[in-house]
Amino acid sequence: MTTGLTALQSIEQQLSAYADSFLVSPYLVIKLSTQQLLLAEQGRVLACYPVSTAVNGAGCEQDSGKTPLGVHCIAEKIGGEADSGTLFRARKNTREIVPVLPPGVYSDRDAITSRILWLKGLEAGKNQGGNVDSYRRYIYIHGTDEEWRLGKPASHGCIRLSNHSVIELYDKVSVNTLLVILA
Repeated sequence: MTTGLTALQSIEQQLSAYADSFLVSPYLVIKLSTQQLLLAEQGRVLACYPVSTAVNGAGCEQDSGKTPLGVHCIAEKIGGEADSGTLFRARKNTREIVPVLPPGVYSDRDAITSRILWLKGLEAGKNQGGNVDSYRRYIYIHGTDEEWRLGKPASHGCIRLSNHSVIELYDKVSVNTLLVILA
């Protein structure tokens, strides 16, 4: 991908096709190659967060354990009232607070913590419909108890953020905010 303003302008052109139905600005860019999530608006980066995407790489197939590529939107925001580190199961607040693990300590569960931004694919046959549907695959942006793994692939398909970052991002985006996931 090209860098700087040209890259963001290219992404904005791609997202403009969805402008009538979805919020175009601000928008999100997730780059698997750099393990980063960018919050951008009008050609400039407003925030940059380290993420962990799928250890199995990129892919849209059901049960692949891969992170889907392409244009998505935030379909649902879950957990706005939850404390940092709150564990979610089946998108429900368990009221359990999961501590962040020290470096080198692996979680015995794929903890979904603090907030959930549930993604919906917008490209039919690529990340929407059939066995490639991001929403039916339960692809989220969410917090994790393995914050020390951010910056390298570690998830089962979702996009992991630190608890602090997912809470901050949750407050900056809306349902229907667009995002593009790039290899």
